[in-house]
Amino acid sequence: MNLLKLLDKMCPDTQNSDQKELFFSRREAFHKFGDMSKKMAMAAVPLGILSALPKVAKADTESLIGVLNYALTLEHLEYRYYQMGLDAGVIEGADMAIFEKIRDHELAHVNFLTEVVGNVLGGTPVMEPGFDFTAGGNFSPFTDYPTFLALSQAFEDTGVRAYKGQAGNVMENDVVLTAALSIHSVEARHASMVRRLRTKKGHDSIKGWITEASIGTLPAATQAIYAGEDNVSHGGVDVTQLTGIDSAAVTEGWDEPLNKDQVLGIASLFLA
Repeated sequence: MNLLKLLDKMCPDTQNSDQKELFFSRREAFHKFGDMSKKMAMAAVPLGILSALPKVAKADTESLIGVLNYALTLEHLEYRYYQMGLDAGVIEGADMAIFEKIRDHELAHVNFLTEVVGNVLGGTPVMEPGFDFTAGGNFSPFTDYPTFLALSQAFEDTGVRAYKGQAGNVMENDVVLTAALSIHSVEARHASMVRRLRTKKGHDSIKGWITEASIGTLPAATQAIYAGEDNVSHGGVDVTQLTGIDSAAVTEGWDEPLNKDQVLGIASLFLA
């Protein structure tokens, strides 16, 4: 199954009222996605799992709300970026279909996290902040397609590492952990698609995954996104010594986490 067909199965048209009702129904969702893995179905149909969320203690709830609002801020950023790119008409030809689906996925993530924080955990979902995707006039993503793709890669690669960095903070809630990991895997697919698209169009020569801490042809300001990706030791073991594989290949086999401060530092460049 190619990626576009997979994305289409994962995210129906949430702007259509009939499909939206189906989209948020657990019974119908799991029927529709019967042959797909539970994780992927949950990422595409997140609100369908809400009734399965267990109750947690107040202190744990407050901590969980903080983590989910942090994730929600990132999802707001990604959704708004793709929506503005689509509205601006900067995306070329057939690539529109790709970014429409990615936009829809980000909207589904926003809706899910907003619902969990507000209606399940009883917290206040963080509102969408104002964004300046030019980073103070340094970028022109909505008039220059290569720049749009470059920032898309930067945001998606950040999202993958950010979700991994927070996994330990939601481990006490199995359902939220599963949903977060499902979103993480979808963000990784987005990142791979955009990275390969940039290479296909001749804007870079990167693979679909991160190699060492290389930024390729991305602006120097994005280096913080890839800091630590040259790590070859896991569980206290230098993997290159076990496998005999070169260090570049080892770094491609593991995603490294970003902590909250690192991610907010990256995101702050694009806050209005």
